[in-house]
Amino acid sequence: MKTKKIKWKAGLIVLLPVLVLIAILIHGAVRSPETAKRTSMRIGVLLYRGDDTFISTLRASLEECAKEYEKENGIKVTLDILDAKGNQNTQNSQAERLISLGCDVLCVNIVDRSVASIIIDKAETADIPLVFFNREPVEEDLNRWEKIYYVGADAKKSAVLQGQILVDAYNRNPESLDRNGDGLVSYVMLEGESSHQDSLIRTEWSVQTLKDGGVPLKKLTGGIANWERSQAAALMDQWLKGYSGEIELVLCNNDDMALGAIDSIERNGILPGSIKVVGIDGTPAGKEALRNGKLFGTVECIREDYAREIFDLAEGLIMGTLNNHEKYYWCPQSALVN
Repeated sequence: MKTKKIKWKAGLIVLLPVLVLIAILIHGAVRSPETAKRTSMRIGVLLYRGDDTFISTLRASLEECAKEYEKENGIKVTLDILDAKGNQNTQNSQAERLISLGCDVLCVNIVDRSVASIIIDKAETADIPLVFFNREPVEEDLNRWEKIYYVGADAKKSAVLQGQILVDAYNRNPESLDRNGDGLVSYVMLEGESSHQDSLIRTEWSVQTLKDGGVPLKKLTGGIANWERSQAAALMDQWLKGYSGEIELVLCNNDDMALGAIDSIERNGILPGSIKVVGIDGTPAGKEALRNGKLFGTVECIREDYAREIFDLAEGLIMGTLNNHEKYYWCPQSALVN
């Protein structure tokens, strides 16, 4: 009897590790997201303002990325895209809604970069990764959680490239910028939002690049046009009257404001191209104005590549294939000149 009991215990000891291993494998097969084949993914996209020209083109490119991915991989991609219309409280509510709908990742074009922590807290509690884009939250917020990333265009590089367009033009022919030959290039500045980091950096470094390049400058005036074409045109109307014949250069933080300045120049009967206007973004309308000789230069961040990085980041976070990705991704940029 003792011999049988010993053999039974010995058999149990041998069998127990096998049973544990089987249980682990079964648990992994049932519970592990890596082993379960996905048939769909849901990506939430929060826009600060859907009517912003650059953001609307970026949205279209994101939608194209989703269609291509579905076609190539047979996985259904749902893009829940919501427009905050410039209201941070609205965007906070939209984030809550998308989290409740079970989004796998949130891509956020934040309205107010200084209060990103509200959305971060909601996402972290729900364990939903975040990809911020275009409007960069403060560094402290981006470092609060390991599942937060940022995709954008380096604002300093944008400004330096914009400034270099003008430095090169001046070095080739000073009279191309200094029309009245007084030894100074008299300029006005159209800025984006007063609190937006890209606007502040673009304003500072476009001017600094001109100074570093030896272009003698005289600032006549400047103003906030909130990235908008109509607001820029209204400001330019005032300046053309107040500084009649003096304005030689218009520095703009983006293409839409540059186009607004051009609208005003044409409306006031000034020959296109006589006042040099430069922008940033390389929007379709901006590049068209460049081809027509109305815009002197712009800085392009290829929106297809920009959108692809946002989508690939989101997809990698969902599928668990993201390895050693940097927290920041800066899209390549290039200068476009008339």
